Amino acid sequence: MSALRWGRGAAGLGWALWPAGRPGLLAEEGVLVGIWGCRRNSSARPCEQDRRRDWGHAELLEVLEARVRQLQADHVSEVTAKRVDVAQLPGAGGSQPPKKIQAGDEGTALELSGRWAQKLDKEKIKMQERKPQVEMKLQQLEMKLRQRAERQARKQQLRVEPQLLSEQLADRLQRWEHSTPRSPWKEQLARLLQEAPRRLSCKEEHGPSDRVSRMRREGQQQRLLAFLECCVLVDQLPLAHHVLVMRHSRSRQRRMLTLPMFNTVLLGWARKGSYKELVYVFFMMKDAGLAPDLLSYAAALQCMGRLNQDASTIQRCLKQMAQDGLQVQELFTSLSLCRGDKAALLKAVRRAEPTFRPPPPSPPSPQVNTSPLLRDVYDKSHPESYPRQHLPLKTLKSLFQEQLSMEMATTVTVDSVEKAPPLTREVMQARKTLKKLRTSWETELCLALRQTKASEAHAAREGRPSIFPYLCLLSEEELAQLLLQTLQVLPLQGESLLSLAQQLGLRIFSRHVVQKKQLSDEVQALQRRYFKYLRLLASDTRMVVSHLPRQYWEALGAPEAPHEQPWPLAVVVQLGKQLAEVLVQTVKMPGHLAQHQGTHNLIPVLYHVYSFRSFRQIGILKPHPAFIQLLETAAERTMTFEAAEVPMLCPPLPWTSPHSGAFLLSPTKLMRSVEGTMQHQRLLESCPPTNLHGALDALTQLGNCAWRVNGRVLDLVLTLFNEKGCPRLGVPAPASEAPRPPENRLPAGASPERKAELRRQLARCLKVAREMHSLRTDALYRLSLAQHLRHRVFWLPHNMDFRGRTYPCPPHFNHLGSDLARALLEFAHGRPLGPHGLDWLKIHLVNLTGLKKHESLQARLAFADEMMEKILDSADQPMMGQKWWMEADEPWQALACCMEIAQAVRAPDPTAYVSHFPVHQAVTAWGLPLST
Repeated sequence: MSALRWGRGAAGLGWALWPAGRPGLLAEEGVLVGIWGCRRNSSARPCEQDRRRDWGHAELLEVLEARVRQLQADHVSEVTAKRVDVAQLPGAGGSQPPKKIQAGDEGTALELSGRWAQKLDKEKIKMQERKPQVEMKLQQLEMKLRQRAERQARKQQLRVEPQLLSEQLADRLQRWEHSTPRSPWKEQLARLLQEAPRRLSCKEEHGPSDRVSRMRREGQQQRLLAFLECCVLVDQLPLAHHVLVMRHSRSRQRRMLTLPMFNTVLLGWARKGSYKELVYVFFMMKDAGLAPDLLSYAAALQCMGRLNQDASTIQRCLKQMAQDGLQVQELFTSLSLCRGDKAALLKAVRRAEPTFRPPPPSPPSPQVNTSPLLRDVYDKSHPESYPRQHLPLKTLKSLFQEQLSMEMATTVTVDSVEKAPPLTREVMQARKTLKKLRTSWETELCLALRQTKASEAHAAREGRPSIFPYLCLLSEEELAQLLLQTLQVLPLQGESLLSLAQQLGLRIFSRHVVQKKQLSDEVQALQRRYFKYLRLLASDTRMVVSHLPRQYWEALGAPEAPHEQPWPLAVVVQLGKQLAEVLVQTVKMPGHLAQHQGTHNLIPVLYHVYSFRSFRQIGILKPHPAFIQLLETAAERTMTFEAAEVPMLCPPLPWTSPHSGAFLLSPTKLMRSVEGTMQHQRLLESCPPTNLHGALDALTQLGNCAWRVNGRVLDLVLTLFNEKGCPRLGVPAPASEAPRPPENRLPAGASPERKAELRRQLARCLKVAREMHSLRTDALYRLSLAQHLRHRVFWLPHNMDFRGRTYPCPPHFNHLGSDLARALLEFAHGRPLGPHGLDWLKIHLVNLTGLKKHESLQARLAFADEMMEKILDSADQPMMGQKWWMEADEPWQALACCMEIAQAVRAPDPTAYVSHFPVHQAVTAWGLPLST
């Protein structure tokens, strides 16, 4: 029997034989209670439990020895007297009379105590023999715990000193670190710049040979570079340095490091004036076999300028630059640095060369497109005047301020045009519940995001892939609002998790770009430049020399700051998935909202489901039907759009490069492509700028066309939309008009054919209901934006696809798309019809009807004159008259044209009537359709 098991039994016997009235044993009693209490309630780790068990054995033996000595000292008479006292206590009826005390009890007690003593002696001998082993085990455990704690502390501590591969560089760094007194770090930097980098092996130099491995490596390098840049932006420079050191210390990961990665960290330390860390980065750069470039020297010099270094150190750095074939002037002409970096750089250079002056920014050399197709457009001998806007300069400036405020806010709130339900008690309660839930959700999302940041920061310190710096770009409150906006617009049938994650990641990137421009001086520089640019477009200004907008914009100042490189698709998706998972795990609602007799336990608002599309299983994030029902009952009157999804309130920026143009602050692509594909972008960047002038100027011209809403058509559409819709006219019906599945239950003995037919009917009903919901939502967005922009002038920036087809950037409200979408818009700047304008309107109306497709223009004009009575009736009584316009192929455009013809015919002079009506013509030229 083990000592522990025996000790428990002995302790039980000891409690039975415990004498009363002996205060000296209270301490021993406390020891026993403490031992067994700790054993029963112990939740320590195994090593700690082993240590406590061994010490418990020792203490138990001491207590039992003391008890044996006590029993030997006490005589049997004391035990007998105690039993007699107990027997004489007053008790209840049925108590037994005291038995006679036998003389042999004393011998039994002595025999029992003797057995105890023998067992205790044996246990004591065993404990003495085990004591060295126990002490050794305890020492080993303590050493392991200490080593584990040190490893955890090292993991949490960010590394600063690099681990170098080159023995020469490593010995020099070690001697410099431990030398007394330490040599100045400026001497170390000078020696590093003078030495040539170590030669790389062939495997390191050429990298992977196959295409797949090369693409995978490039993707990993892009992700790492984006991570380091993001760390520098969010003031997590020590973390970026730590990751760079860890990557450099591992031979396989060292091959992934590139010069832009080192330069990113170098610039970060230079801005902080941390010369020691900057030297460490130069050590790693040399050890990786990379030679410093112009940006590396700029980082070292501006760090010297911030630290007010002596002229000799700076002169040695400039001398080394010259030996590497780099000129001082290139620091100010070839690099795009912020104002603070340029000031520190100039300060350092002037300490070495007091008479140095940076070269003035040279205006860009005029480059002209030499394509024979565009010779007349860019012919300087016969310049043509560019069409101006119809608004004065002061009005355009105020419109610019409105657009700038809207893009800085990143979102636009628009009132819904859907018919508001009566404010019943149920509606008010639903809105109150939604408001309460959103308040609690926002608080819980902020807490969950903080925990996610802490987890991702821990992963980054350990060298694992992490999105920590990306989560720090926006505050927890901004991220929570973004997630709640995403939850608000999630459709009933759900959305693909991959698509949702991509949208979330791109929205965070757009907000980050806008905030970065706000924090710098780009907004003020953009405003000054744009006000000068408006002199070319305003109706009340005159230009001495005619220019195209792109040419004039380029002549107004230096090139724009380098654009923000888009994040790799893997980073965007990973960031979006992490945020979506936070949303799923955090957002919950009471169970009684789903079932009236349900409990108050919280249930998830979102859940994951799986579906098959083209034989592929995809994950879908779907909202709870009870939440959708709550939104429908509340019937809130506002919708939120991204600033880049709404038409602009001022003329767009002219396209000057594949990255610059369209919106003021929001990033926009010149060429549409699938997210993550880089081939198109690289081809555009490598293309000579003059070869793109034709496409850039064409897109700028399309974007400078001002539009306004056709209010008469909009009123009619809203009337139908808020009733029951009219699918025949392209006005989607509400969900209440969707076909209902059969409610009759099948009998128990229904045939398999009947069950299959019922399943097909149910599938058809669900398909139609989903399509109706999608069409209704699309129409709701379009009509709400049209109502929001009523009585306003707006512009539609354009971009193109790889075929050269042009598209408006705002997706919901533009002049392309369905018949209804085209009929809602007209030109903001009208023109007189002239002598033949009315005839062309009539011909256009006949084309819209589709009745005379194969007839000549004269025959179409004659048919329009014959139908003039019906045309005027359609214009005057579109819903109550003969409704001739409803029979056309394009009914809403035909109705708008009827209204325009009626006003022109009834004008005193039709030739002088100012028309705003757009005539859409499909022109095909070399397979490039153009919308004019």
